[in-house]
Amino acid sequence: MTQFSDFLISDTLKKRIASLNFVTPTPVQAGAIPPALEGKDVLATAQTGTGKTLSFIVPILEKLAKTESRSATALILLPTRELAMQVETHFRNLNTNPANTVALVCGGMAEGPQLQLIRRGARLIVATPGRLEDYLNRKLVKLDQVQILVLDEVDRMLDMGFKPAIQRIAGCLPKNRQTLCYSATLDANIREVVRDYLTTPVRIEIGSVLKPSENVELQTFEVEQDKKQELLEHLLESDGQGSFLVFVRTKHGADRVASRLVRSGHSATQIHGDRSQAQRNQALKSFSEGRHRILVATDVAARGIDVKHVAHVVNYDIPKVAEDFVHRIGRTGRASSKGIASTFASAAERSDLRKIERSLSISMKRFRVTAPQSA
Repeated sequence: MTQFSDFLISDTLKKRIASLNFVTPTPVQAGAIPPALEGKDVLATAQTGTGKTLSFIVPILEKLAKTESRSATALILLPTRELAMQVETHFRNLNTNPANTVALVCGGMAEGPQLQLIRRGARLIVATPGRLEDYLNRKLVKLDQVQILVLDEVDRMLDMGFKPAIQRIAGCLPKNRQTLCYSATLDANIREVVRDYLTTPVRIEIGSVLKPSENVELQTFEVEQDKKQELLEHLLESDGQGSFLVFVRTKHGADRVASRLVRSGHSATQIHGDRSQAQRNQALKSFSEGRHRILVATDVAARGIDVKHVAHVVNYDIPKVAEDFVHRIGRTGRASSKGIASTFASAAERSDLRKIERSLSISMKRFRVTAPQSA
């Protein structure tokens, strides 16, 4: 399978895919779409940035085209509002049938419009588990007609404590539904989900699921905390016009780094859990559209950002675990593009850095910084 035109999908959908300049499917798309079109359950593990969103939207659109229903036929569960909003956008871009309405169900957003779309017969619900479970508990939504369930970033949903919500939601769905499950890892918790919700799934595994993309150049700078801001600005000035996604550990740190960048004349904005949904949406939109070159983020954004033009990811603060490292730098070097990932680490954090390298079987280029100009 080398072209989207080879898939057994409608001519209308083929034309739409071609109009969006999708020609050759990525490995996860080539592996997952055919069995999903056949109605089989799918378990896919792949590195982030491999194009998995399209691999479940295409089968959903085909399912909707063959199903007559005035209620939700498909349900996609995701860990964050940002990711849910981006999946909804991808669906709208690919959909050509006005009858295929979609309801976005997320916390931090007004309930009224969400519920109105559901009551009017939204055929697809894209939701975060917490808000959807709340609607179910209040008997505001029914899911008894759902034929296809997608669990995207399921490992992240479990990390965030959504397991009870997923259990509650799955219990409201027909038992003979189709389930597509996507995860970056396959530990014991994920295997339990597979056992409970999938039936003889087709297994798709693309490369190492816990390893940075080979498209990303990895480098680390040994730099003390009080020199990090200067080093960041030096990288910004030496890297031309490329966009930067900067990860920090705390909400206060995100505000502080972004404010300093703005004071130095850089175009920066920030995203973290204390910002309102409107502020987070605006920050992500302005970064996506290139109006801000730099987005400073906490890990709330590590899996929720799908921006094609991210040229450089900076770990201003070292992530706590290797998995977070993979997801952070997975925001660059997506699909076939190239990217750079820089990690700032103090001398006291050498052991933490080596631990990440051992866990991922990688080795990063090292630079020792005494003054920003020598970086």
